[in-house]
Formats: sequence, structure tokens, C-alpha cells
Amino acid sequence: MSKLSRRNFVSKSSLVAAAALATPAMALAAQDDKDIFIHHVYFWLKNPESAEDKKKLIEGLQKLSTVKTIQKFYIGKPADTNRDVIDRSYSISWMLMFKNKADQDSYQVDPIHLNFVKECSSLWQKVIVYDSVSAV
Repeated sequence: MSKLSRRNFVSKSSLVAAAALATPAMALAAQDDKDIFIHHVYFWLKNPESAEDKKKLIEGLQKLSTVKTIQKFYIGKPADTNRDVIDRSYSISWMLMFKNKADQDSYQVDPIHLNFVKECSSLWQKVIVYDSVSAV
């Protein structure tokens, strides 16, 4: 086996790191985008100033993320942006990506999802859901 120079080692390591980072993005791009189903849920807590209630909801969402049909998820809070078109009144958002509508339908009746609603619904006063599919 030949000895690698420091320059070659750094160069090859950089290529391996770049490939590792690009692989998830390429896999998502390779998926047929026309079937992707996005499910975005906004929660308004009964006690929006309660750090404990936010923590409980986030922990519940993290458990909920173990549903097998979820491809990707993101738990967020309102960004510090202020324009007339931005609604920052919600407490926590939950964005999910499914491979298709059938996987999202399965998620709705999954015991993990039903248990989340049972355990956490007392925390929120309002929930709004935006579902979207490809327009092209």
C-alpha cells in the first residue's frame, strides 16, 4: 500500500466528507417529487409562556417522529422576522415529509400518533394543519 502525502490525504478526506453530506440531498432529489406529501402542523399552546408546556410538546413530537412512514421532520418555533405577511402567533410548528399520501394516511391512524394526541392535546388551544402536494 502506498504512503499518502498529507495533501492527498486532506484532498481525499474532503471528497469523502462532501459525498457523505450530499448523499441525503441527492436521495431526496432522486425521489419522484410529484408524490411527496408535506404535512405542516401549527400549535398554539394554552399557556404560551410556559417553558414546561413547550418542552412537553416538543418531547411528544420527538416521540411522534418515530412513526415509520415519516421521511423527514422538523420541529420549529416562530422565527424572529417581522413583516405584514408573517404570522408569529403560534408556539410550535411540526413539518413532516411523507413519500406519498398513502404514507400520510397511515400516519394518521398509527398508534404512536393516536397516543401523542391523547397525551399532548391538553397542552394546546388551537391547531392548524396545512397539507400540500406538488403543483407541477
